Amino acid sequence: MTIDQKKKKALKAQAHHLKPIIRIGQKGITENLLLETEQALEIHELLKIHIANDDRDARCEAAQHIAKVTESEIINQIGKTFTLFRRKKADA
Repeated sequence: MTIDQKKKKALKAQAHHLKPIIRIGQKGITENLLLETEQALEIHELLKIHIANDDRDARCEAAQHIAKVTESEIINQIGKTFTLFRRKKADA
């Protein structure tokens, strides 16, 4: 799924006020975390995830891994927070 820049900009604006729904802590990316992310995407379509890791490259890799596994797209990544978007599967 690729999103054009106009849609991405609108989604960034829409996500601005959102609080992170998923928090990745010491255990990192687990199977339960991925399932929870899948469910959250199905409910909300647009969500923020917070990663409690100080390594910038590790955060980027984690965001890309989660986006790939959940078949979603990274809309924005600032610091330790990134935003994912995926249309509801019922709507697709």
